[in-house]
Amino acid sequence: MSEVREDTTRHWFADIQLKIEQARQRTALKVNQDLLGLYFEIGSSILDVQNRLGWGGQVIDQLATHIKDNFPGISGFSVRNLKYMRAFAVAYPDFPFVQAPLAPDTKEFVQVSLAQIPWYHHISLLSKVKDLDERIFYLVETAKNGWSRDTMLLQVKTDLYGRRGQSVTNFENTLPAPQSDLARQTIKDPYVFDFLSLSETFKEKDIEDQLVNHISKFLLELGKGFAFMGKQYRLNIADQDYYLDLLFYHVTLKCYVVIELKNTKFIPEYAGKLNFYLSAVDDLLKTESDNPSIGILLCRDKNNLEVEFSLRGMSQPIGVSEFNLTEQLPEELKSSLPTVEEIERELEK
Repeated sequence: MSEVREDTTRHWFADIQLKIEQARQRTALKVNQDLLGLYFEIGSSILDVQNRLGWGGQVIDQLATHIKDNFPGISGFSVRNLKYMRAFAVAYPDFPFVQAPLAPDTKEFVQVSLAQIPWYHHISLLSKVKDLDERIFYLVETAKNGWSRDTMLLQVKTDLYGRRGQSVTNFENTLPAPQSDLARQTIKDPYVFDFLSLSETFKEKDIEDQLVNHISKFLLELGKGFAFMGKQYRLNIADQDYYLDLLFYHVTLKCYVVIELKNTKFIPEYAGKLNFYLSAVDDLLKTESDNPSIGILLCRDKNNLEVEFSLRGMSQPIGVSEFNLTEQLPEELKSSLPTVEEIERELEK
């Protein structure tokens, strides 16, 4: 087989594979939509007979028994699941769509299809998140990012809803309006790096190394759109080498993102150094098709007013956030290991 034919065959195979994957996705979405539609109808029917006929909670137990007797081989209609169906119908009376804000602090809304999200994602959110706006946020992010249920629940546990857009930035003064709003919502405060395992006397380089070693979890915490370019990325300026802690490219913002790590409280000098780095990246790496580079300064602690004053005169777009290193440890080990505060006190001696 000639090289040309091999190349043509490879592309043909890839095309067929893509068609199969797309068909499977459409089929899965249709099956999920039909299943959610059935659950919504059952939940709505339970609400109707309870409200219209005054039947109490026992009707759910009776319905579960009836379904089990008449469909002995079918699952998914336990008392617990039927109660979730009722809760689902209460939560989303306009199924199959729900209104979601286009952006925080805006009166513009967009329709989101509930059928994009599997049933067990839905019941997990109904159990864990009571506020409707917050729940819709996680529904939208799950659909957008293709999160598994475990990943979604991790984002709930670390309060992504409350952390997004909370970083202190100067984006409003250094970026045009559309990009400044998107950039602000891209950055969180604080960042949670609870997947790291660090010794008592860890340094900033140790954090960098472990973030790169756990790059998939790090990228998940950063959010969708970050492409990793390298750590200790070298820039040569005036015959002198400078090293960026971490360099990324954000495919949605279309810009380079420089992340600097400081295992201490924020001081104004940190912002000045990052401003210098961003100027260099814009001059040495940025192309005409790229937007202005953005800096994220991650510190262990900060005073927001101090950060605001420090960023006020900066020409480059910078956001400052804290980061947490809380580890999920077995209860029996927690009492024997030092806390972050104890480690910091030891480092200060």
